[in-house]
Amino acid sequence: SFFPHNLFLQAYAKFSGAPLTVNTISNSWRAPKGDVPVLISDDIVISQPAKYNADYELSAKQGADTLAYIALLEEKLLPALLHTFWVEAENYCSVTRPWFASRIAFPLRLYLPGKMSREALNRILLTRGGPPLCSLTEVEAQIYRDAKECLNLLSKRLGTSQFFFGHTPTTLDAFVFGFLAPIYKVCFPRVQLQEHLKQLPNLCRFCDDILTCYFRLTVSGHSPAGQDTADANLQKLTQLVNKESNLIEKMDDNLRKSPQHPPRKLTTLKLAAGGEQSSPLNRLSP
Repeated sequence: SFFPHNLFLQAYAKFSGAPLTVNTISNSWRAPKGDVPVLISDDIVISQPAKYNADYELSAKQGADTLAYIALLEEKLLPALLHTFWVEAENYCSVTRPWFASRIAFPLRLYLPGKMSREALNRILLTRGGPPLCSLTEVEAQIYRDAKECLNLLSKRLGTSQFFFGHTPTTLDAFVFGFLAPIYKVCFPRVQLQEHLKQLPNLCRFCDDILTCYFRLTVSGHSPAGQDTADANLQKLTQLVNKESNLIEKMDDNLRKSPQHPPRKLTTLKLAAGGEQSSPLNRLSP
């Protein structure tokens, strides 16, 4: 998914053990508020799973740190994330728009990606486009500087720990994962932010660990079950090819061992005088 909030909800549900069913729809107007993603429990829209808590072991200070880092992500990293996916022309035309259009029903696929791109640009300009940043180029440069600074702070805070507050994932881990995973995994033509993220190995390892342990995805992005299926299919195909090769070899051996008959001589027709073919009809004629 390209939506940080969507990934946050999925990760939080897995961290807290909340049962979660993902329903994919091609028409966002079918959602209760006309927008996706949305989390529903007992026909009520909620912000996160109720009765399930991934932060019950955190202290008051750690809870305050969680809120502070979430605010930092929203302010510093989100604008660059929106720009990378929805405003950067090459990324939008080659990755984002085709991906969304392929999953949206006609005719909404012709309208919604462009609408979301315009909304992303408007949000960036409204939140970060004030003086002294007058041009879009200056705004872009600033939001990427802020995003890289945010990534550096996250890397320093994580350090060598598995998660941000020890060995147990919490809300902050789910939130950070929701922001970092799309940047880390999506293959873009323009990878300014992705290149900086890959220079921070502890954040990359953080994403890989969550994908492997909680989403059962390998570093390459495939589930072990899917990889096993692919390997099994490849093995069956290899066996089939080997059987066909053995059959062809046996046929060749049989042809070589079979008795060779000399070629038959073609009978020639003798022509009568005058160039006409000698035939019983000619012989019976007076």
